Amino acid sequence: MSGKFSGFPKAGFDFLEDLKENNTRDWFAENKSRYRETLQDHLLDFIEAMVEPLANITPHFVADARRNGGSMFRIHRDVRFSKDKRPYKEHAACHFRHSLGRDAHAPGFYVHLAPDEVLYGAGIWMPPSDALYMIRRAIADRPDAWSKVLNDKRMKKIFGEIGGDGLKRPPKGFSADDPHIDDLKRKTFFVMHKTTAKAAQGPEFLAEVVEGFKATMPLMHFLCKAVDVPC
Repeated sequence: MSGKFSGFPKAGFDFLEDLKENNTRDWFAENKSRYRETLQDHLLDFIEAMVEPLANITPHFVADARRNGGSMFRIHRDVRFSKDKRPYKEHAACHFRHSLGRDAHAPGFYVHLAPDEVLYGAGIWMPPSDALYMIRRAIADRPDAWSKVLNDKRMKKIFGEIGGDGLKRPPKGFSADDPHIDDLKRKTFFVMHKTTAKAAQGPEFLAEVVEGFKATMPLMHFLCKAVDVPC
């Protein structure tokens, strides 16, 4: 870590390209210092640089630049219950979660780095059933407030529509005639902006992400209120 974010170097994306072709424990062990120097350290610098801007957006979300247990996702995959036994993720990522959230299923902000795409955005990913019900209930009970989120011009300009996989049929207890039935079917609620690895290689990427996070706040306020946490 240098303590200052100056962009994600091309060498880090080159590392991920090579990892995709050599996704084995032996290869990673031989290239662990390369991983740290070209990618991990720069991601930690990015997280550290997000501390103050994120606090200015909302004091309830955490940017934690620890090497383990903080905002940065581990590169190791959990293969215990997967047919895909590749030991490492072929991307790098960080998640700025709610201070009350114990895992990635709480509302949060997200940044994803891969050679073929760089993503940033916010929302809630596959929340547990009780939180999902609370969000659906909030949409059904406050349709005008949800419409205001959907139609926020600044958020739509940067992120487009709210995304997330959903059910084929209306969830139990909700009407198929509800004006927001497509959103009530969702199991995940997020907005995500896609850019390029080249765009992330300059120091201005930090400011771009900060402005993007600011634009997500109508959605984040709604989700946090729905699951009864401050925002």
